[in-house]
Amino acid sequence: MPRTSTPSVVIFMGSDSDWPVMGRAAQVLEEFGVPHQAIVSSAHRTHDRTVRLVKDFTRRGTRVFIAGAGAAAHLAGALAAVTPRPVIGVPLASSPLSGLDSLLSTAQMPSGVPVACTAIGEAGARNAALLAVEILALADRKLEGRLLAYRRTLEREVVRKDAKLQKDRRQGRPAAR
Repeated sequence: MPRTSTPSVVIFMGSDSDWPVMGRAAQVLEEFGVPHQAIVSSAHRTHDRTVRLVKDFTRRGTRVFIAGAGAAAHLAGALAAVTPRPVIGVPLASSPLSGLDSLLSTAQMPSGVPVACTAIGEAGARNAALLAVEILALADRKLEGRLLAYRRTLEREVVRKDAKLQKDRRQGRPAAR
């Protein structure tokens, strides 16, 4: 979705190398028609810029922030420190610890300045966007309707897969590997 003057959601990444994962969040937001913007800004290397951007987006009305960060994962906490808006952290597997360090850093925020934490990697990026959609849907009935339709699609897909499994088993087909 093109850049808008006031995106509902802003996706922050510490590096452009995070985009292959964090782009999954953008895809989900696009599917739901949620105005968003993606930005590369580091909690460490461009700290003042990051703070300035978050404060500006908050002032302009951005409702939710998503932060993808690897290693020490300070980006989500840095955003949360300067905005009262929800911040959702997506741990990235960008270190030798394969994201476990990012997960623990994001999940263990000290009391008082919360950061929501999703799973490591692409599933986490998608879920961060879905959580942002759920937050936005609290005040948007049309968006809530799209979210409910999405969930019905997920349900139909599971039922379809079960029907296929049951048919394959009746026909004596071996389990997929």
